[in-house]
Amino acid sequence: MSEITITAEIRKDVGKRSRALRGTGKVPGIYYGHGQQNIPVLLSEISLKPLYTTSAMHVINLKLNDGSSHMCVLRDVQLDPVTESPVHFDLFGLNQNESLTVEVPVKLTGGIPKGVREGGILQHILHKLKVSCLPKNIPDHIEINVGELEINRSVHVKDLKIPDVKILENETSTVVAVVPPVVVKEAEVAAVAAPTTEALAEPEVIAKGKKPEEGAEVADEKKKPEEKKKLEEKKKPEEKKK
Repeated sequence: MSEITITAEIRKDVGKRSRALRGTGKVPGIYYGHGQQNIPVLLSEISLKPLYTTSAMHVINLKLNDGSSHMCVLRDVQLDPVTESPVHFDLFGLNQNESLTVEVPVKLTGGIPKGVREGGILQHILHKLKVSCLPKNIPDHIEINVGELEINRSVHVKDLKIPDVKILENETSTVVAVVPPVVVKEAEVAAVAAPTTEALAEPEVIAKGKKPEEGAEVADEKKKPEEKKKLEEKKKPEEKKK
């Protein structure tokens, strides 16, 4: 693990008075540790920025203006929600014989994964892993070689082996994976035929019974005089007999 040396001063103004210091380019903070006395400290924003913007984990050699030095790690940084400038920070003192819990960044190596070259999509799910170890064993980062990672293949927490370091995450959690490309299928729209003019017209009402053939009514009208004549001829002989 890499080490960074920073110089800070012991802060005398605490509480509300410390807010006035933020306009001077200095950030108030606190140093604390197990079995150690809390020390309010003051650090320039320029010196603090590399500690929380880096992608690697560092052990900090904190040198104070009283001549003392302390090995520690950056535990927390509070940022202004508007300006995103640091407004407070916490430094946790290390005991070389005591394990501690820290979050270590995950670094992907090996270039473009095989599955991505074949059209897949890389998903980096866990960017930091919580681990427990002695201060001397804290890794700068956890490397995962994804060069040969194929489509539908992933790396889980249980696949990672780091000497003298215990990973505290769920062992089934996925750290990185290559998934198939997302294929968006066009919705199949059913073709609806436009209604014809005949379909839009009022439906024909069919009466019960057999429809008379065309011209049948005319023929019936012609038959009526003939039948009447025949009936009259039949009546004449009967009348003569009388």
